Amino acid sequence: MTIPLEDTYTDILGKAIRGLKLDEATVAQRAGVGLPELQTLRGGEFSAAVAGKVAPLLGLNFSALSAVAEKRYFPGEVRVEGLAQFNTPFEDMTVNAYLIWDPATRDAAVFDTGADASGILDEAAAKKLTIRHIFLTHTHGDHIFDLDRLREKTGAAVWVGDREPVAGAETFSAGKSWQVGSLKIESRLTWGHSPGGITFVVSGLVRPVAVVGDSIFAGSMGGGGVSYPDAVKNNVEQILTLPPNTVICPGHGPLTTVGEELKNNPFFAR
Repeated sequence: MTIPLEDTYTDILGKAIRGLKLDEATVAQRAGVGLPELQTLRGGEFSAAVAGKVAPLLGLNFSALSAVAEKRYFPGEVRVEGLAQFNTPFEDMTVNAYLIWDPATRDAAVFDTGADASGILDEAAAKKLTIRHIFLTHTHGDHIFDLDRLREKTGAAVWVGDREPVAGAETFSAGKSWQVGSLKIESRLTWGHSPGGITFVVSGLVRPVAVVGDSIFAGSMGGGGVSYPDAVKNNVEQILTLPPNTVICPGHGPLTTVGEELKNNPFFAR
């Protein structure tokens, strides 16, 4: 199953405009374009001439934005033994959850639940995995919708960052780490989209894996609902400094890598 990009170029423009606390009239004036031209661009009719003036004002990479708009960008396929992605429908979107395991010991951890954890439970049973931990990247409803059932079925410990406590989960401060078989799981604070978003960095598989929640998507990022500047800063400092071959497991959309996003994400490509 191919999961489409989470955001269109219009979503990207909207997130940047809202994050920078600008209005359309101000953007048009500062970019030197007419307001109707900007509104046409935001309405879904892409113009390279207009976007080329607007993108730099918003801190977006024009080439990367154009590639998303013209459907020329999609991340390369990622396969890692010990990593499975689950994509489930939630209202008008889909949401991801992940199962990661040590192929030698069969010890496993789940990251978020998505709207329906049935696929996770089935996969764990089929592979004879023992789910030891459930880690929450943040507590928005689509990411923890099936938490109660998953916890009941597995008996696993549930962990959530201390800035976003939720019933039934043990809180921790970012920087804590865990061992799952021979795998090491480290936690990094990547707030901004939510008050206490956590990125979990897993080492011990054939390549590093970062489960980032809604901090970064392939070709975009989560909206800076709490703080856009901090969301961008934390993404740059805590995620995009990881090795380029690190697999990024986002809360929505397809898998990607640090290297891909440094080249192709309009918010971060330079």
